[in-house]
Amino acid sequence: MARPILLAVDDDVSVLEAVVQDLRRQYGAEYRVLRAASGQAALDTLQQLRTRQDPVALLLSDQRMPGMTGVEFLEQASSLFPEARRVLLTAYADTEAAIRAINTARIHYYLNKPWDPPEERLYPVLTDLLDDWKAGYRPAFEGLRVLGSRWSLHDHKLRNFLSRNHIPYRWLDVASHPDAARLMDERQLQPSQLPAVIFPDGALLTSADPDSLAARVGLRTQAAADFYDMVVVGAGPAGLGAAVYGSSEGLKTLVIEPEAPGGQAGSTSRIENYLGFPTGITGADLGRRAHMQASRFGAEFVTQRASGLRLDGQYRFVKLADGREIATHVVLLALGVQYRRLQIPGADRLAGRGIYYGAALVEAASCKDEEVFVVGGANSAGQAALHFAKYACKVTMLVRGPGLSATMSKYLIDEIERTSNIVLEAHTEVVEAEGTERLEAIRLRSPEGERRVPASSLFVFIGAAPRTGWLPPEILRDEKGFVLAGPDLRCDGKLPGAWKEPREPFLLETSVPGVFVAGDLRYGSVKRVASAVGEGSIAVQFVHQYLAGF
Repeated sequence: MARPILLAVDDDVSVLEAVVQDLRRQYGAEYRVLRAASGQAALDTLQQLRTRQDPVALLLSDQRMPGMTGVEFLEQASSLFPEARRVLLTAYADTEAAIRAINTARIHYYLNKPWDPPEERLYPVLTDLLDDWKAGYRPAFEGLRVLGSRWSLHDHKLRNFLSRNHIPYRWLDVASHPDAARLMDERQLQPSQLPAVIFPDGALLTSADPDSLAARVGLRTQAAADFYDMVVVGAGPAGLGAAVYGSSEGLKTLVIEPEAPGGQAGSTSRIENYLGFPTGITGADLGRRAHMQASRFGAEFVTQRASGLRLDGQYRFVKLADGREIATHVVLLALGVQYRRLQIPGADRLAGRGIYYGAALVEAASCKDEEVFVVGGANSAGQAALHFAKYACKVTMLVRGPGLSATMSKYLIDEIERTSNIVLEAHTEVVEAEGTERLEAIRLRSPEGERRVPASSLFVFIGAAPRTGWLPPEILRDEKGFVLAGPDLRCDGKLPGAWKEPREPFLLETSVPGVFVAGDLRYGSVKRVASAVGEGSIAVQFVHQYLAGF
């Protein structure tokens, strides 16, 4: 496999030589560094690389070039290598144009010239971008091969698990991929044994599911110790924030997560209003970065599901799905929430077979040139619609209200309005899903009446529901299942005896001392990634105060 390519473009020979030398000095061992003296020459080079199927990781172009500006080059280059990271070199006078290009040409970053010293002003930015590219790069024929059916719930769950954990795999749909039938025959596989996973060494796992696959792909499923200072349940933004701050401040920290780092936010196709990421970031990438950061500080992660919480004096015991218990002084509940399910005929039967909750990233490529329906009007629905619009011929957003302004951020509304293949249908709801083996049609209700519409893919983003049924009754929740904490435990006398300690509860402490809650699971929380991260970090300060009382 050829080394991935970094392509530098500049009409000034001296500047181009300086760029190339800096790139080779830092990245030459892992990447090939190529150069071009004009935008057109660079496009010709990219055409040749595409013909040879050589991977291109980074495009670094000067803005002021005769014949074709850097923005124009990067915009055209994105159609040849859409996954390559695009960086614009600008003079200070061109900064405003560079910022506009983040939207028009979808560049990932811009750098002002000169960039000396590169150790401070060039390499940190490029290394970050290249790490992102590598996380999504899928070399041909490397990693796992998954044989399955697009219309199988088990297949959907398996692919979602692999994608969100950044495990390279190649999916072969048995109904359409030319290699799938051959492998089915070679391995003597029956449809009842799908999904099946073929490992790089040739080993085969049939009827695969996330639990059976986790250990086989290198994910830790057992805790290394029996006792921890803090056990964090859930690796969404709040849990990851707590893991980073807890482990960096010396707490022996275990994070329990059944699916993948990032939580519900991890399935978000693009987060564009999170501080510090001007071009946006996928939820999966944000989760990956935070997971790496917490691990570097010593936090331990296990791929398991918490199934119970037992209280014994000053100790708390978290029971795992495999029956093992983990002892700790402090538990932080950061499970987040899951998308609410459609309560209509056919929805449960067709879940994973045309009806999906979230899952914009893993299923988008399967919807190429199809019509996709998105239910919901909040930010997550808007981000999904924009992502699907890159693949589908048409994306129809179905919202019960009069529009998007009351529930969606302005920047998303503006981008949706600029996207020609996204259509909004207001005052419309889905009342029935039809199909036998997979989704075939949906019935819609609007002020004009009901109608039946052919549909193969329906993605649902309709609010949040907490997953707290496994918690003991001592941990008080509201009628919807959200966990009460801090001042909410008093509730103006509505819950007498909710807090029995002589001291006041800490701000994020539940009705059980030493059990804290952060993020979307908490009653009254702000449903934003930034606020969840903030609560996770703040919770660690209260954990220290609680432990100091021992």
